[in-house]
Amino acid sequence: MQVLYEDNHLIAVNKRPSEIVQGDKTGDTPLSELLKIYLKEKYSKAGNVFVGVAHRIDRPVSGIVLFAKTSKALARLNELFKTRAVQKTYWAVVKNRPSADSGTLIHFLKKNEIRNQSKAFAAETSGALRSELEYRILCSSDNYHLLEVKPATGRHHQIRVQLSAIGSPLKGDVKYGFNRTNADASIHLHARQVEFIHPVSKEVVCIVADPPDEALWNYFKEKLH
Repeated sequence: MQVLYEDNHLIAVNKRPSEIVQGDKTGDTPLSELLKIYLKEKYSKAGNVFVGVAHRIDRPVSGIVLFAKTSKALARLNELFKTRAVQKTYWAVVKNRPSADSGTLIHFLKKNEIRNQSKAFAAETSGALRSELEYRILCSSDNYHLLEVKPATGRHHQIRVQLSAIGSPLKGDVKYGFNRTNADASIHLHARQVEFIHPVSKEVVCIVADPPDEALWNYFKEKLH
């Protein structure tokens, strides 16, 4: 487990694609529990350790996840996410190049609870939520394109479904139209950076996470340097 940032109130980790943030029906050990073990050992704590979950990213997605180390910090962190005061930047790898090098995508997303899937509509639809993101192409390989994505809203599977809706599904994301899975069941979506005003110190915090150590991610990382 890679810890990217830690103080008395918050801790941020770089999640691997297979890890889950919170416990689910799989019964796999979530990051929240692994962090409790890490903090208990690091600080030789005798009693229970508090780790609060303020947000999640999908299991096949990698990148930054922020946790709170106290209940007070969790309440304040929840408020930051609720008011969209945490600026998130993602990296996304797609096979089909978007028609424009950069742009703003606006769709209306409707979630299907049974299938755990969202559908994008071009116009307002009953039960659908307005979803907006900005993207720009950072660089390309022979077959793929690396996009920087900044969501303005936080909808279910938003980046995945909106990029799919313009014909550019994420590499490995068969749920949203890519033709085959990645070998490790990941998708090429990475929570690259978060920036926010610290809920206690009020200082600006900017955290950056490297993508997984994998051939295509490594290619793009080298190309950007």
